[in-house]
Amino acid sequence: PADPAGWLTPHGMTDAWVVVAGADVVGHMALTPPGPALATAAGLPERSLLAVARLFVSTRARRRGVAALLLDRAIETGAARGLRPVLEVETAASAAIGLYERAGWRHAGTSTADWTTADGRLARMRVYVAPAVPMDSSRSSHF
Repeated sequence: PADPAGWLTPHGMTDAWVVVAGADVVGHMALTPPGPALATAAGLPERSLLAVARLFVSTRARRRGVAALLLDRAIETGAARGLRPVLEVETAASAAIGLYERAGWRHAGTSTADWTTADGRLARMRVYVAPAVPMDSSRSSHF
């Protein structure tokens, strides 16, 4: 992005995590309010949701569990606040989609974004809802 710091700190951000390995940043995730369009696409009330934003893992750290740890943190944070995490992913991001589905996130719908992809088409976004955390769950992460 033209403004990396601005991109990493989206409007309304409530939380963010950075994963480092040695001196390298290998992952990042922010949480924000979902906004009405994302809530509608998820089919749930906006007040019951927390949006995962700016989730990324460096290419060198992929397939090492970094994204799964960040997603677990989103679920734990949401559960502590009585909120359910949701996220959007561009339909061409097959590796990310596979990760979300393996982790139990439910595909809730698809929508058209207001931005274009590198090939000039309007982005199509898949919306996912986090799995519910059982009341007696002892999920824990490595943060």
